[in-house]
Amino acid sequence: MSAILDVDGGSFKDPSGRVYRVLDAPAGVRVVRGLTDATAATVGKLLSEPFWQRLVVDGDVVNTTFLTHDESAARQLIGMGWAEAVEHETISFVSYPYEWPFSMLKDAAKLQLRLLDTAVRNGWMLKDATPFNIQWQGVRPVFIDVPSFVPWEGEYWRGYRQFCSTILAPLLVAAHLGIPFQPLLRSSLEGIPPQEAARYFYGLRRFKRGVLSHVVFPAKAEERMRARGNEGQSVKSKGRQSRTMLLALLDSLARLVDKLSYKPARSDWSNYAETHSYDDSDFRSKMRFVEEHTSRSRPRLVWDLGANTGTFSRIAARHSETVVAVDGDQDAVETLYRSVREGGEQNIIPLVMDLANMSPGQGWAGQERAAFDRRRTPDLTLCLALAHHLRVSANIPLSLFIEWLRSLDTDVIIEFVGRDDEMFRKLVENKSEDYPDYTAQNFETEIAKRFTVRDRLELKSGKRQMFALEPRRMA
Repeated sequence: MSAILDVDGGSFKDPSGRVYRVLDAPAGVRVVRGLTDATAATVGKLLSEPFWQRLVVDGDVVNTTFLTHDESAARQLIGMGWAEAVEHETISFVSYPYEWPFSMLKDAAKLQLRLLDTAVRNGWMLKDATPFNIQWQGVRPVFIDVPSFVPWEGEYWRGYRQFCSTILAPLLVAAHLGIPFQPLLRSSLEGIPPQEAARYFYGLRRFKRGVLSHVVFPAKAEERMRARGNEGQSVKSKGRQSRTMLLALLDSLARLVDKLSYKPARSDWSNYAETHSYDDSDFRSKMRFVEEHTSRSRPRLVWDLGANTGTFSRIAARHSETVVAVDGDQDAVETLYRSVREGGEQNIIPLVMDLANMSPGQGWAGQERAAFDRRRTPDLTLCLALAHHLRVSANIPLSLFIEWLRSLDTDVIIEFVGRDDEMFRKLVENKSEDYPDYTAQNFETEIAKRFTVRDRLELKSGKRQMFALEPRRMA
C-alpha cells in the first residue's frame, strides 16, 4: 500500500529538495524529504561527520536518516524524480519567528551562530541564515534544514545579510527601542533589511550596541551599490574570506546577541499569578478541574489560548506531550518562556499572538507559512477567562467564537466570566455597547448546539463557570 504524502508548502524555494508529510503513518505523521542526486551525496557525507553526530546527540539539529528504496514513501519520492529520500525527526508543533517572544528569537540566534561556528571549524558552511530553519521541541531550539549544510570552500558567509535582516535587526529594535518585532516579521517574511532598519536608529540611536556595524554601515554600503546599479546584490556577496576572519565575525555576533536584553513590563497579565481575582479556594478548584480533565484524557497536543504566564499550561504539561501556550501579551509570554527554560516543564512552547488576529497563511499562495489553526489539530483546547476578552475587547460575537472552537474538532475546557464579575465590569467600564449576546444563557445555548457538556464547575459564587466539553457529532 502506498504512503499518503502531503507536500509542505514552505519548502519549495530550495531546488535541492522538498519536504513532505507521511499522513498515514501508524505512529503519527512522519516527515520525509526528497533530495536531488548532488544534494543526497552532500547529505550522506554530512551524516557521517563526527561533528554532525555530536550535534544530533546534543539535540541541536534534527535527527535524519536515509530511507531504503523499498519503503513506500521513498518509492513515491523517487517516482517523482528525486534521487534519494531521508526522514527527519518530527517536530511537535511548527511555529514561526513572528510568534516568538524576545528570548526565544535570541536563543534561535545563538543556535544559528553556534552551528555555523561548529560547521566552519569542520570545513562546512550554512548556505542561509533564516530563522524559519529553526523549530522548537518545547523550549529547546532545533535546526531542521539539513541541506543548508554544504562544504565550505573559503567563500564569504552569504547568509550574513539574511541573519541581520531576519534575526539581528528584530532583536536590536526590541532591545534598544522597545519596539515589538513580531508585527514587523509578520508583515515581511524577509525581515527588516538594512536600509529599513537604519531608519529606526536615527541620531544618537545609531551608536547603540551593534547598530553601526550591522545596520548603519551595511545600509550605506547597499545604498552605494544601488547607486552603481548593483541593487539586490548583498554586501560581502563575492570574494573569499579567511577562516580566521569568519570565526572572528561569528564570535563578535555571538557576544553581541548574548548582551542584548529585554525587560518585560509588570502588567496584570505578566503578573497573573498575583493579580487574578480568585480567592485561594476558588483558584485551587479551578486548577483541580483542569488537572482532572487533562489527566483523564492524556492529550498529545494541548492549546492553551490566553495562557498568560502559564499557570494552567504547566498543569496540562504534566499530562500531555506538548502544550502550545498562546497569549497576546508579549511580556507574559516572555516571562513564561524564561521560567520554563530555566527549569520548568520542557514540553511547553510559548507563543505571542493576538487571538483575535491569529497568524494567517502567508507567503506564496498563502501556504508558504501555514495559518496557526491549520498546522496541527489539538486534542484539547483550554480557553480560560478568554471569551469575555474576545467579545468586549475585540468585538468577536460569542457565536462566532464558539463556532470556531467547534471547527477544531477538539475537546475543550472553557471558562465563562459572567457579567456581574468584576473583571467583566472593568472591561466594559468605558464601552457604550451593551453586548446583549454575552449572557450565561446564550453561552450555554451556543455551546449546546456544538458540544456535549461532560462536566461543569461554578466559581466565585456563580460569577464564573467552568465547562469540560466534547464536540457534538452531527448527524
